Amino acid sequence: MNPDKNQNKILLLEDDISLAEGLCYSLQKNGYAVESAESVQEAMTLLTQKSYDLLLLDVTLPDGTGFSVCETLRKEQNQVPIIFLTASDDEMNIIRGLDSGGDDYIGKPFKLGELLSRIRALLRRAGVKQSPEIPESNKNLVCGDIVCGDIRIDLAGSRVFLRGEKLELTQVEYRILCLLVRSHDRVVTREILFEKLWDGFGNFVDDNTLSVYIRRLRQKIEKDPSRPEHLITARGFGYLWQEGGES
Repeated sequence: MNPDKNQNKILLLEDDISLAEGLCYSLQKNGYAVESAESVQEAMTLLTQKSYDLLLLDVTLPDGTGFSVCETLRKEQNQVPIIFLTASDDEMNIIRGLDSGGDDYIGKPFKLGELLSRIRALLRRAGVKQSPEIPESNKNLVCGDIVCGDIRIDLAGSRVFLRGEKLELTQVEYRILCLLVRSHDRVVTREILFEKLWDGFGNFVDDNTLSVYIRRLRQKIEKDPSRPEHLITARGFGYLWQEGGES
């Protein structure tokens, strides 16, 4: 994949393959160009070949630590912003990370929304021009409607049409769909969905209830709900709406 020249470039150093894949996927869907390394050696090789706007460094790795990567870069006067991803958020690890030249840390497990917020804040402090928060989303707002692939949302009438046919949705289903389609191709975390649904109705929506709503939406929207093309799960983080599916 060739990153857009306007995208911020992030290097992720993480040896947990499933976590790395999930993070790369979610960061890319939120507008970042991401490369990953599984070892200190691989990360240092990439760092000699390319420049990045920000580094996400795991602390414990098969051949060393994220601290050593940070210390090496700072000795070379490389001031790229660095966030440590650590399973140990005790005071000694925090102090060591900051003393080695790191800018911030976040303890595992963490929420995607919090990580994204810290990335944006650190890029601002470093004076790095940031990627647009929602790339080109305004192109889907036409005459009071949101149009995204086969879906058209009539905001004035609170109605949704799939390939011209009106869908029968509950109020909660309608709000979930609006949130996802407005942010199409970008992950909307479960925490954001909880917050927006709470704000909209004053009622508590828990994790199991949200899963039920998502399943019902897929039954109404997807050709094959067991293999969704549009309403996609970003495992461990949330959901996103894809305009045209994977195929």
